[in-house]
Amino acid sequence: MPLENYYAANKNQLREVEFPVNVRLFKLIRVLVTGGAGFVGSHLVDGLLAEGFEVTVLDDFSAGRMENVSCHRDVEEFCLVRGDVRDVGLVEKVVDGVDVVFHEAALVDVALSVENPVLFNEVNVVGTLNLLNACLGCDVKRFVFASSAAVYGDSEPAEKREDMLPEPISPYGVSKLAAESYVRVFNGLYGLETVCLRYFNVYGPRQGLASSYSGVITAFVSRLLKGEPPVIYGDGKQSRDFVHVDDVVSANMLALQSKNGVGGVFNIASGTTIAISELAKILQKITNTERLKPIFAEPRAGDIKHCSGDISKAEELLGFHPKIKLEDGLSRLVEWHLKAHAGY
Repeated sequence: MPLENYYAANKNQLREVEFPVNVRLFKLIRVLVTGGAGFVGSHLVDGLLAEGFEVTVLDDFSAGRMENVSCHRDVEEFCLVRGDVRDVGLVEKVVDGVDVVFHEAALVDVALSVENPVLFNEVNVVGTLNLLNACLGCDVKRFVFASSAAVYGDSEPAEKREDMLPEPISPYGVSKLAAESYVRVFNGLYGLETVCLRYFNVYGPRQGLASSYSGVITAFVSRLLKGEPPVIYGDGKQSRDFVHVDDVVSANMLALQSKNGVGGVFNIASGTTIAISELAKILQKITNTERLKPIFAEPRAGDIKHCSGDISKAEELLGFHPKIKLEDGLSRLVEWHLKAHAGY
């Protein structure tokens, strides 16, 4: 189906799909991925199409890239809709006829959320509510929501568990917590099967280069490959739990299948942490730029000091087991950047 055509499911041929599904039945399922041209979303689309799903992507391309999905241009089971989750009428059209919704679309820039909290509420909260409402009227069987570790804020202990009291410290974190709460209410009150996945620091190919919403890994790689020193905000002692995008895709596929995960919230992380200064050293070693001295800048508003994820709940109920070690993932990422951006 050509790019940017609206999804046109034959309503008379909707299938009955029993959940949880078996992997052999994946090809029977129609899926909507919001934000499917973005970093995580496009990898999820790749995985879903490889398993035989029929996939519709809804993306406004504020952060997503056409190049992330253009390889599927001639795939019959793929359709792309350019649009905004705030557009109620459009949301109702694209949800109609799908069996599963993976909601990846969101504004994710913490600094921008500090500047414009109203916009983040409109996109991340109201947009999610629009999708949930549409799901109720269209017999959607499962809704998988991409939440964030930002809901925890800077509370103690640094290792976050799902039963901790969320204390977000940025409008972005607040918006994710509010959206997540709506998702859980739609499960408990209306019976919509939902699963919330709290992503920690996701990294991997296709993450934006040197843009305001990039992860620290991408920002470091971008500068190092240009022979520029990495910029570290704060003292570099702040720590993060980095999880590879392939493991995040795996978590989403497990969330689709899991019977025990319905109605739940799960940390999706690697289960290990590293200080930002140590991360910079590893990347400098991989890129042969150890001669460069990092630049230390003022801490950014809304940034969390320490954050790691306890993934025992996801391991037990979803069967989630991250496979990609950080140094391996970083080496693969640098190789990808060298191939994708040969001008460096």
